[in-house]
Amino acid sequence: MAFPTETVYGLGADAGNPDAVKKIFAAKGRPQDHPLIVHIADMAQMANWARNIPPSAQRLARNFWPGPLTIILQRGPGVSDLVTGGQDTVGLRVPSHPVAQALLRAFDGGIAAPSANRFGRVSATTAEHVRREFGNVIDLVLDGGASAVGIESTIVDLSGRQATLLRPGWITAEQLEEALGMPLASPDSRSPRAPGALARHYAPRTRLMLLETDLLLELAASLTRQGKRVAVLAHSVLRPILPDITWIAAPRDVSGYAHDLYANLRRLDDAGCDAILVEAPPQEAPWSAVADRLTRAATGVGESLS
Repeated sequence: MAFPTETVYGLGADAGNPDAVKKIFAAKGRPQDHPLIVHIADMAQMANWARNIPPSAQRLARNFWPGPLTIILQRGPGVSDLVTGGQDTVGLRVPSHPVAQALLRAFDGGIAAPSANRFGRVSATTAEHVRREFGNVIDLVLDGGASAVGIESTIVDLSGRQATLLRPGWITAEQLEEALGMPLASPDSRSPRAPGALARHYAPRTRLMLLETDLLLELAASLTRQGKRVAVLAHSVLRPILPDITWIAAPRDVSGYAHDLYANLRRLDDAGCDAILVEAPPQEAPWSAVADRLTRAATGVGESLS
């Protein structure tokens, strides 16, 4: 089953049923050491899934739940290794989307749900994205319209001595630090593995390159002269007069850009081009989550198209 959240669509299963959870991994082609996030209806259910819950977790839950924040805690007894990726921690989130809330309250349990896309690919932000990705593999897709945020949740680890930001998202590090009253640490080798934190992730099938504006325009011109078809996602530069180019002008504000990001990447991926060129976003704190997704989508991709 797939269902909408305010971040992206999730591919859900009963988090307390290992056989159901296995179907998520099979459908996505997801490695079993890659942990899942357990979605719950409210913060009162944290104790059903976690132990040694620190005051900092209660503080963040009160400030940001329901909403796009995942909190990593020490896992409770009976939580499946399939959900945690074999780790001693579990990720919990209370989504704010009304369909997700209605589903969780009717189910009265935890729903393990990664993004509803093939592993490592572009996340789904509409029900149609999910249907096109999986076809008849998924029996049911709940259509809640386009996801309001458009990128995955912020992930903060509170399972150890120091709060650590594992994945940037719509809730910023600055907001978390203000709520906690302390700085966030950066992840290290001892930090739990987190969803969406692999070097290459969120990637379209078409080769994607993340480029500064001048380099993007130069490469686009060069590739079209070679007879290549080019797709571009820009946010500040105007479309040049070039043949065989598919161009999307993304919103200039970060909220609009994030909302449209995955839909835009899917459109460009479907255009049948030889490369997707993406104008690098501003190097400013509010854009950190967008930059994270685009950097991972472009990781391991060189500039040669020969």
